[in-house]
Order: sequence, then C-alpha cells, then structure tokens
Amino acid sequence: MHAAPSLDALLTPIAWADDGGALRGCNPAFARWLGVSARRLEGMTLASLDAQGERLTALLARLPADGEPLRALRGQLRAPGGSERFADLLLARAADGSVRIEAHPAEEFPGVDPAGALPAALHAALKGLAHEIRNPLAGLKGAAQLLARRAASRLDNDDERELIELIDAEVERLTTLLERLVNPAAPRAFEPVNIHAVLERVRVLADADAGWAVKIERDYDPSLPPITGDADRLVQALWNLLRNALESGASTVALRSRAEHGVLIGEVAHRLVLRVEIADDGRGVPEDLAERIFLPLVTGRAEGSGLGLALAQQVAREHGGALSYRSRPGHTVFTLMVPVPEEVAGSGEG
Repeated sequence: MHAAPSLDALLTPIAWADDGGALRGCNPAFARWLGVSARRLEGMTLASLDAQGERLTALLARLPADGEPLRALRGQLRAPGGSERFADLLLARAADGSVRIEAHPAEEFPGVDPAGALPAALHAALKGLAHEIRNPLAGLKGAAQLLARRAASRLDNDDERELIELIDAEVERLTTLLERLVNPAAPRAFEPVNIHAVLERVRVLADADAGWAVKIERDYDPSLPPITGDADRLVQALWNLLRNALESGASTVALRSRAEHGVLIGEVAHRLVLRVEIADDGRGVPEDLAERIFLPLVTGRAEGSGLGLALAQQVAREHGGALSYRSRPGHTVFTLMVPVPEEVAGSGEG
C-alpha cells in the first residue's frame, strides 16, 4: 500500500479509499499518525477505523459526487494495535468515485482530543492524588504478602489463598489504572487471553463483593480458543457489567460463554467470535435510559457515576468487538462480542 510520490513528503495525514470505504492507500504521515504500518491498514474500512460508531459511514453515504468535501469535527479513529487519534477529518469524492481522507490533528495536542484535554491545574491535582493513593495501595500489597506467608503455613487454606491472590491482583490493577490516568500512554500490546480466566477473576470479585446474597452461575464453553487483547481491560469491562447486575437487585447472575461463526461487527466480517453474556434477574434497564445507556454520565442510580457502561463499550471497541443488551424487568442480558484472531479461527476448522 503505497502513497503517490507527491503525497509522501506531506506532513498532513492523507489516505484514500474506494467507493465502499475500504482503504486503498495512504501517505507515510497517515500511517505514523495512527501508529501502525501502512500494510496493516490496507483493505480496512473507514467503519472499522471509526471509534465513534458509524459516523464516517454516514458521512461517506452523503458525499457529493462533485468533489465538495464534508467535514467530521473531532473525529476519532483507532487502528488495531494503535492508539486513539483525534482530528478534524475532511472527506471528498474524486471523479473516479474514490474517496480522499485528510486528517487535521490539533498541533498543540497531538493524538489527544483538545475538548478532553485536562487543564494543567487539574492534571497537577491528579498527580498529587495519585501520590497519596499509591501509599495505601503499597500498604495493602504488603499486608497481602504477609497474609500469604501466614496462610502458607497452614494446610487448609485454599479459600484464604484465593482471597489473598485477589487482593494482590486488584492492587496491581488499580496501580496500573492510576498510572494510566496520570500518565496517558499508548495502550499495551495485545496478548493471548483466556476469556474464562477473565470471567473467573470477575466472578471472584463478585463473590467477595456480594457474598452469599447473590448466586453466581457459570455456563462456559470449555472449547473456546484464546482471543488477543488486554486482560486487565477486559476484567474492568466485565466487572462493570457484573457490578451493574449486582446493584440492580438481582438474586441470580449467569456468566455464559459461547462461540459464534460468521459474525458481522460493524462492516467487518469475522470467521469466529466469542460471545460473553452476563444475565441477571434484577430490575432491568429503565425505559427512559434505554437509548442513552452507553453514553457517559448517564445512570439510573443517584449514587452512580454513569461511566461503567461507557467504559465497557470503549473496551469492546478497543478489541474490535461490540457490546449490546436486551432488558425487561426480571431479565437483562449484556452481550460482549470479541473476534478471535483470523489465524486462530482458521486453524480450528477441519
């Protein structure tokens, strides 16, 4: 996938796509801006790069044939393995039907949405808060290690060991989240992830949170292959979903995993996708929130932050997947779909 020589030297990120929105070329600046190689971008659709749902797909459908450009202010793109990038995007249709895409990032905030950039004073306050939080986290980690040594001297200590490991793992996860908050950086490289290990981590968190008040049922397909992703981010997303179920007054929550073949996520067809469901018998999603439930700061609880579902959806998109739900009083199911890498999906077919 090569850019025209006249575009190679341009600092403005530019790409071009066919009339269906599939990328056919880009200049080096566009690949560098997204943080991936030009070869990896080849054939990807604008829909699969769009971190804002179907915004670019809708824009593509409205492009005039006379070359008049359309602009997407503060567009948000994400390539597989790359960081999110924000820019004003300019789309225009050429005479041959192809589409030219120009990205104009804010120079003072490269790779960051200016509307979401933290003021310096708030950033300084966050760093101070992070310093104060790190100290008790270190104390918790030390206490967990001490308990682990004491538990090791007893024979019947499986339950204690599991809780101690949970404390230690959660301290590590909180420390990582804190570091990401204060010092935003590119996402970690994806690694093979066993989805059942993620679900079990979430189940243990739920048992520690709700105790015997809620019954947690497991219905796993043991034959599922690994996915590629960030285990901590998936734990965070699924724990938010499960915690919502606990807070909805549910008495029973079911964790299910299944395989789905030939699934379309956005405009990308996947040979194999893992479907993870969290089903509960709680009050359900209020009707007045049904259309807005994944938006930040939307919550049906006075004490809720309204960020849990928005974050879970973001994690789904980071993994090339999707998050959806269906709900009625007494039966709510949140479904996370995550694609299996093509090389893994292909190897499992006879």
